[in-house]
Amino acid sequence: MRPAAACAPLLAVRRPIAAQSSLPLASASACCCTTTSTTTTPHPPDQPPLALPKKKEKKRKVKFDPMTLPPSAEIFPSYERKDFFRFELLHQSKKEGSRARVGRLHTPHGIVNTPGFVAVATNGALKAVDHDWGNEAGQELTFCNTYHLLLQPGPDVIKACGGLHKFINRNRPIITDSGGFQVFSLAHGSVFDELNMKSRGNKHKSEASSVLKITEEGCLFRSYRDGRKVLLTPESSVQAQKAYGSDIIIPLDELHPYHIDPDALLRCVLRSHRWEARSLNEHLKDVKQQAMYAVIHGGVDPALRKASCEYLTSLPFDGFAVGGALGKDREELVEVLKVTMPHLPVEKPNHLLGIADEPSIWAGSALGVDTFDSCFPTRIARHGTLLTKEGPVYIRKQVHKEDLRPLEEGCECFTCRRHSRAYLHHLYRACEPLSATLLTIHNMQYMNGLMARIRGTIMNNEL
Repeated sequence: MRPAAACAPLLAVRRPIAAQSSLPLASASACCCTTTSTTTTPHPPDQPPLALPKKKEKKRKVKFDPMTLPPSAEIFPSYERKDFFRFELLHQSKKEGSRARVGRLHTPHGIVNTPGFVAVATNGALKAVDHDWGNEAGQELTFCNTYHLLLQPGPDVIKACGGLHKFINRNRPIITDSGGFQVFSLAHGSVFDELNMKSRGNKHKSEASSVLKITEEGCLFRSYRDGRKVLLTPESSVQAQKAYGSDIIIPLDELHPYHIDPDALLRCVLRSHRWEARSLNEHLKDVKQQAMYAVIHGGVDPALRKASCEYLTSLPFDGFAVGGALGKDREELVEVLKVTMPHLPVEKPNHLLGIADEPSIWAGSALGVDTFDSCFPTRIARHGTLLTKEGPVYIRKQVHKEDLRPLEEGCECFTCRRHSRAYLHHLYRACEPLSATLLTIHNMQYMNGLMARIRGTIMNNEL
């Protein structure tokens, strides 16, 4: 195919020729037609000669330059501290080289102690566990997913029901993401597997997980639930989260794969910055007692991470989430955090997106991360793996068949207070739904107990 640049001169030559096609019919007849009659019938003096209809000129789409810089911070108002949302720094570790800190996040629906674990309630539900059980396990902040709630039941339904807090009957803080992670993960990985599993027996199964088009406007995809086309834009993502009424909302960003060339990574970062600026502009039209966190990008490139921090911290965001590709392993994750965290303002809260395994939490807390979200603890509970101070317990193993001990000595969760390993082993092997509930309760209690221990370690300047 001829490159567009090579075709440009040809297009320039063809334009004058096309313009000649709008000549009047009379003139055209005089040039190319003959007649046997020696008389002509002139047009009445008060009527113009008939003419061919003008051809409609095709509107040629101007290709958007992916290297376009995001808008300047000067077009946004300066940041003003909110009465309904603020971060309170209680203690900064005095250990040499540590950035660990203990704080409190004040939101319209209560306080979140940091560092803190954020449980994931994808569809507004903690898998197998009611929110009251989560509250009893110490769960202060819960993460809900804009993408899934957008498709079912929809923002209008949630808004009509009084917002997400009333809809799911949760009176504690909620954070929602933009939906971008799911949209850009549709073609592979755990999201693909989850959606294909849900679409079994559905006539739209072949269309599940289908991203149709990604443009500067947003991402067009096909719903895995009913096959309809949905356009997710920075503005529509914010509008959905406004309908939810979550305490913390996140702007739309473009998630790139780990393996990406430097030029593509730069284009991705620039688009994310442009989208986040549009999201912030939409958010500021009607704040509604909601805070917005920017998403720091840059992959594992230190210069891009720094540049992302410098641009996004110049805008009036309420906090910052570290996102994008965070490395292929924990070592790269730690390097990304080492580069990123020093460039985030200490007076605002931060969040690490999608990471909450125990070693990463310890490492991230030492580097100054305030909150961590992951579905990992609740997912492994449903598959029979329990977290304890002595290491993981695999309840499916026969060794627990007649073990009358609780899952963990000294644990005050509902499960450990009431049930033995033998009973939990039986429930799991019998595929009883109660098994998922009891095991999830324990893992949630463990995670929140872990965060309390980390806060204590920081207060003692040991981390």
